[in-house]
Amino acid sequence: MKLVVGTLSTWSLRAHLCSQIAGIKLDLIPINLEAKGYKAEVLKYSPTGLVPVLLVDDGVVHDSLAITEYLNECSNGALYPKNQSERAQARSLCMEMHSGFMNLRGQCGFTFDPVAPLDNLSDALKKEIERIETIFAQAKGPFMFDQAGAVDAFYAILAFRLKAYGVSLDGKAGEYQQSLLG
Repeated sequence: MKLVVGTLSTWSLRAHLCSQIAGIKLDLIPINLEAKGYKAEVLKYSPTGLVPVLLVDDGVVHDSLAITEYLNECSNGALYPKNQSERAQARSLCMEMHSGFMNLRGQCGFTFDPVAPLDNLSDALKKEIERIETIFAQAKGPFMFDQAGAVDAFYAILAFRLKAYGVSLDGKAGEYQQSLLG
């Protein structure tokens, strides 16, 4: 299998982390999303023109959530808890990450470059950070559940983004944030 990823694409990072956690070796096809004409290159592989996209023998799996589910099936359930209730909670948390935190994403772009710490947070951004703190405080230990999984892959990128902007969570949420960065 081959995973088409984009530079500075947090969703590409999440899919790649999931493959690593699931123990599935993928050949990476990186595309520089800052290069002129990158969209034409992405469209060679992706019907949506977006990354990541997983190339499999009999087709294409696009979108990080679909890729995560596919990798989970290929690994006999390695990405989600075995317990049905915990598995449903894990999927809910992944989907919340996938569709939420728009203020944080909009105001705190992902980068490896140094950025100024956040100051004068809007009420909307404060509310999202409080929600993240609530989620992180639920972690059983160094992982959200008993072992590393999709939730940890999805939120590790967020933990990095928060730290880059000078946001360190407190208490149990802070411990989980640090374990994701470790």
